[in-house]
Formats: sequence, C-alpha cells, structure tokens
Amino acid sequence: MPGYSVIADTTETILKALNDALQPLDTPPPVAVVKDFSGPISTSPASLILYLYEIIQDPVTRNRPMIRTDVVDAVELRKPPLPLTLRYMLTAFAGDRLTEQRILARAMQSLYDHPMRLGPDLQGDPAPIGLVGSNVILRTHLSMLTLEEKTRIWYAIQQPYRLCVVYEVRLVEVDAEEIVRVGTVRSRLLDMAVPA
Repeated sequence: MPGYSVIADTTETILKALNDALQPLDTPPPVAVVKDFSGPISTSPASLILYLYEIIQDPVTRNRPMIRTDVVDAVELRKPPLPLTLRYMLTAFAGDRLTEQRILARAMQSLYDHPMRLGPDLQGDPAPIGLVGSNVILRTHLSMLTLEEKTRIWYAIQQPYRLCVVYEVRLVEVDAEEIVRVGTVRSRLLDMAVPA
C-alpha cells in the first residue's frame, strides 16, 4: 500500500488518462492541466481543468480492524490504511461553448470506458510512498451532484458558474506509519475459584 504521495499520484494518474483521451480531438489537442481557478486559464490550446476540491475519508471502509503481523517473539499491530475518496471537478476552457462541450464529453467517455486504473496506468512515485508498482486499484465514477450542489462549489471558490462534471476516485489508501510492537503470551495462569 502507498504512503503520503498517494493523493498527488492519483491526480497524476487521472491527468495522464485525460490527456491521452484528448489527443484525437483537435490540432493542437486540448490539454488537461491541474489548476485552481486563480489567474488566467489558457484557451490556446484549449484546456481541461482538473481541480481536486475535496478529500474525505471513505465511510464504507473506515472501521476495519488493526492489521496484525507476527514477528519473532512479538506481534506488530498497525492501523489499517486510511481510506480516502477524492473529488475532482472537470471544466473545459476553449473560447467557444461547443468545443468545451466536446472536450467534456470526450473526457467523460474515457472515464466511463475505463473506470478502473491499475498496474501500468498508475503514475507518480514508486511504492511504498507512491502508486507505481503497488497493487492499488483506483475506481472512478461520475458523481451525481445537482445543479445546486455544483453551484455551491463554484460559490466556495468564488468563481462564476461554468459547465462542469464532478468525479469521485476511490479507494485511495494511505498507509499508517505507526507500528505498535507487543510481546506474545508465553504462559497463562488460570485461577479457578471454588464456590463456598
């Protein structure tokens, strides 16, 4: 399982998938970039903005037991990996709305056709701090946010609303570093009291 680089590596993995998907569109092809919405955004070439706006603990898998590893004369206990869900917003900037819609549709088509990223698809740092060489499977799916919920995101980042789609990537897991080493039980004493 990966360590502290997992969030950035997940973003790199999705970014590469989007750039690969956008290659056949135009000459020059649109470019997927990681960016917040401060400062100017290029429309030449057209841009697909990948914006990580929220990281939450995955509620479904967070109550897992400690991981136990038997070692010589002891047992090591480690917290299970921290399960995360990453929420990304995709927005196209091309100078005209039809081109922006084509860019978004192509990105959505690619993420729908290939919702799982694993093995050679993974980008970033090598394991154990990153995803490369790990057995992680990233699952991407379209988040069904309402227009009101999307509007709140735009309001929070203090930008006017633009056409966008939101994706969730799970299960991103970050390994715990702390290991507790406890001795094994070597003998026990049973004290059986006899009722009077």
